[in-house]
Amino acid sequence: MPIKDVFLPLVGQPREPTLAAIEKCVAVAADLGARITALALEDDVFVRPKAVQDVAGAAAESGSGRDIGDMQQLLNAFNNAASRAGIRAQSQSGKVPAEEIAPTLAEYARFSDLSLVPVKPHDSRTETIIETFLFESGRPLLLCPEHLVTELRVDFENVMIAWDHSARAARAVGDALQFLQAAASVRIITVADEKTETITQSGMDLVDHLREHGVYASFETVNAGGSSIGKVLGSWADSHEIDAIVMGAYHHSRLNEIVWGGVTKTVIGQPPCWVMMSH
Repeated sequence: MPIKDVFLPLVGQPREPTLAAIEKCVAVAADLGARITALALEDDVFVRPKAVQDVAGAAAESGSGRDIGDMQQLLNAFNNAASRAGIRAQSQSGKVPAEEIAPTLAEYARFSDLSLVPVKPHDSRTETIIETFLFESGRPLLLCPEHLVTELRVDFENVMIAWDHSARAARAVGDALQFLQAAASVRIITVADEKTETITQSGMDLVDHLREHGVYASFETVNAGGSSIGKVLGSWADSHEIDAIVMGAYHHSRLNEIVWGGVTKTVIGQPPCWVMMSH
């Protein structure tokens, strides 16, 4: 399905990397030719759950003597980036109780083809939002690592598919098809201690499937060497100048990964590049 409508959640403080990530996300949407919708939320203990309210009028009534709040700065960055990109854009803002921010954003994400999420490294609030999106939005995510924002390309020439022959990985491949078709290089990677006939057949079957969509991919296995799969994928992506990783999320239960760690938790904590995730 073509990506025509994307969503950008805006939460937290307007740090310089965050503002740069907003600009980069808008540029990706423009490159896709999509409309982008931003929703900025901040917590307010005095409003009812899930009651998204327009705060633009309140900001206007507050007087010019007050400093611009964090939420308004995020919105200003988004609107300015959208104007420079010449993209169709719309934005909303509101206040909800802190515990309702992630679920409210996930609900809005359901009405988009893709959510673009700026990611602060090892930030619990960001991780909660991403996990809620994965389990409650029903839509794929594209993670934008703020710590690497100056190095990120807007067009993904070199794409890696993290393939574990799971249903989630298959869904991610389908969701990312537009990116895969536009890429100059697509490499399918399976991390395994041993290259078995089953692993090889699965990878080659995906190569064959993608060829029917005009995507000419290669397949190879990478030995974990005693390291975690998440770290192996990150190191491989870095050493091969990968622009974006496509992967399924939470092959094991979320609780299991929270307790013991896992691929998804590792990548969410500090994405090594753009990462497109589906669950």
